[in-house]
Amino acid sequence: MRMDPREIAVPRRIPVLDMSHEIQTLKPQLMSAIEAVLDRGAFIMGQNVKDFEREAAEYLGVDYAIALNSGTDALVIALLACGIGEGDEVITTPFTFFATAEAISRVGAVPVFVDVDPGTYNMDISLLESAITERTKAIIPVHLFGQSIDMDPVMELAKQRDLIVVEDVAQAFGGEYKGSKVGTIGDMGCFSFFPSKNLGTYGDGGLVATNDPGLAELAAMLRTHGSKKKYYNELIGFNSRLDEIQAAILRVKLPYIDIWNEGRHQASERYRQLLEGIEGIVLPVEEDYSKHVYHQYTIRVLHARRDELQAKLLAEGISTMIYYPLPVHQLPVYQSMNLSMPVAESLSSEVLSLPIWPQIEVSTQRYIADKIRASLS
Repeated sequence: MRMDPREIAVPRRIPVLDMSHEIQTLKPQLMSAIEAVLDRGAFIMGQNVKDFEREAAEYLGVDYAIALNSGTDALVIALLACGIGEGDEVITTPFTFFATAEAISRVGAVPVFVDVDPGTYNMDISLLESAITERTKAIIPVHLFGQSIDMDPVMELAKQRDLIVVEDVAQAFGGEYKGSKVGTIGDMGCFSFFPSKNLGTYGDGGLVATNDPGLAELAAMLRTHGSKKKYYNELIGFNSRLDEIQAAILRVKLPYIDIWNEGRHQASERYRQLLEGIEGIVLPVEEDYSKHVYHQYTIRVLHARRDELQAKLLAEGISTMIYYPLPVHQLPVYQSMNLSMPVAESLSSEVLSLPIWPQIEVSTQRYIADKIRASLS
């Protein structure tokens, strides 16, 4: 009888993310694409960047996609293109990677944090309206760990109050909200292609997506030192160009993103079945409106046992990660705000992200689940 290829021996050390299957499977295509760039001799803003922008726009279902140097640059450039600047307030979540708030501060605006939902880890929409003041100019909803925030009430409130919506989609490429790709619902969507992302390059990269031709033109100018025409600079901009080799890599990988996201979703279902009923943990919630792409599979460990569980799993060869050990408002740079965000603060002491990748073996997941059960029993 043939063995299921996923039913293989558990590795001695289980990483949080194993990219070896992806790299080995695609290596011939990747090497061919990289060699073609070398042979062509065009390394910045060449044909691969143009083609990737077109292919990404087609995949997302938007009119414009502008490739950039990083997801952080995508946030900064999107805010600037939308006219956000000195003294403006931008509402976002405290339970996210620092870059979300950093981008707000970088353009001279003020981050206003709204606490999060303990099930989805995303911004608590019921608290959003009370955070709006006369200085509020924008909202940055974050689709954390691959799950969309509930966008309808966000967009409705933004329309009522004449606010810009910039989606942070760094962890959710290919995810959906009610059938629409996340990052295409607000005024602009910001994506990261950091190597560990669901669609990642082998360096760094980012992208902004929009249906607004004016915003697209401004973003394209800002990435190239504020110019439309070389050496004729109209704005103070950045050097934020995706290079040709990274664009070539992304073009090889983009056709596989739906298959990989489905692999992550299947892995999440197996985790749910394997972990259900273990006392002392809370599994992530997947909302009906969202097509969750599980950039991370993040559980909550109750009764102050998270660090203990992490140490026990590491002793068994299982790597895990804590995203995030401190909510953004408690980081040194924002401590002076003296804010209380009880749910985000509680989550930071409980969350633990388990190993997940599209091709994770069934036996590996069983091993992890067995060790979690044994450690908490």
